Amino acid sequence: MKRALRICASVVALAAATAAMPVAAMADWLEEAAKPLKGTEVNGIFLDRPGYRAIIKLLPEFEKKTGIKVNYEIVPYENAREKEVLNFTSRGDLTMALVDLVWIGEFAENGWLVPVEDLAKDKAITDPNLKLDGFFPLLLEAFGSWGGTVYGLPFDNYSGLLFYNSCKLKEAGFDKPPATWAEFKDVYGPKLTDASKNQYAYALQSRRGETQSADSFMRFLWPFGGSLLNKDFKSNLNSKESQAGLTFRQDLLKYMPPGVVSFDHAEAVNALAQGQVAMITEWSAFYSTLADPATSKLGDCLAVAPEPAGPAGRLPALGGFSLAVASQASPEQQKATWLFIQWATSEEIAKAYVDAGGVSGRMSVYKDPEVQAKYKFVEPMVASWQAGVPEYRPRFPAWPAISEIVAEWGSKIELGEVSVEAGAKEIGTRMEEILGKEGYYDGKKKLLQ
Repeated sequence: MKRALRICASVVALAAATAAMPVAAMADWLEEAAKPLKGTEVNGIFLDRPGYRAIIKLLPEFEKKTGIKVNYEIVPYENAREKEVLNFTSRGDLTMALVDLVWIGEFAENGWLVPVEDLAKDKAITDPNLKLDGFFPLLLEAFGSWGGTVYGLPFDNYSGLLFYNSCKLKEAGFDKPPATWAEFKDVYGPKLTDASKNQYAYALQSRRGETQSADSFMRFLWPFGGSLLNKDFKSNLNSKESQAGLTFRQDLLKYMPPGVVSFDHAEAVNALAQGQVAMITEWSAFYSTLADPATSKLGDCLAVAPEPAGPAGRLPALGGFSLAVASQASPEQQKATWLFIQWATSEEIAKAYVDAGGVSGRMSVYKDPEVQAKYKFVEPMVASWQAGVPEYRPRFPAWPAISEIVAEWGSKIELGEVSVEAGAKEIGTRMEEILGKEGYYDGKKKLLQ
């Protein structure tokens, strides 16, 4: 599964075409493009996360410029995919798709998304400064592309980072965070844990569901040289490397709060924010929560670093979404939705979006000295996005079903109900049954997109 980052030919061609467009003669291209669409409504789903709250803050600007109304429903992540799938299969009212990187294969193969190339052919509704090559290549491929076609533009993008309380580390005798997972466990863990005082070194969000499968289970495969699947799409979970990573996760539990297996993102972030733990590995999007005095006690003690390296190197968690135009929308709705997506992911508003608490996928905003100085997460996040594993979680259509299996048995492993070896074998057997039924072993499906 591990491979070097590559961008498909159509992505390169489309990026080159949009980059070559002349800069707009006037700054009001958006207003001009939207004139025939005034009164059109865009319908989408947002999550209750900082990136969505950030774009909501900026929405009045878009609606004032365009006369287009953006309707959104805030849905828990755990229900978002199901809600979108039901809407698309029943040809409902959604005009915009929120696409997690692990949904892109399912959504694209079912024909629910309009390719960006088709939308960009209409110059009247395409930003002359769209610049697809202005996105981090890793993000454009992982979140927006499938089978050589770009479907969505990166939005609400995450890298796994190490957030830590520098004051607690200093009190324990450390002047920097752990560079490796081995150092994390063997050196930092014991000194930062005192169960009698309800003080722990680390909290790992592990609640059953996508949090368990993506944020907990997968986090300890890649850095240890393991992976979910091998090159033939057979289970790789019982390999020496994968077993080492999953066993390491179990060993870390002694330095975590009781009940951590039920922690979701909110509980892990709060544990650091309120001083119960000294370190968490969390998505970059949670920086604004940890830096907010209204929700966090950290103040100047908040510090950020890349995730620790394992025996296979530093291979941090990768997550995020793209926004795409839904094929079920009317022609007018598709145009209006395309205008909104371009605006929401544009270089023009990237700084305002970051200032409002979002994490942009645009490279240029992180070169701004003011942004670099203001936000501690920028340097480690950008470093993480220079190289990575697009298949950190498999992006094929079978992932949602496999994720449920990983979540169930990954939780059982972490709770000690089954051994690492037995749990991994069970996941592998059930996973291969799903892939076999869907034609991944008889040539009916492409194994790697």
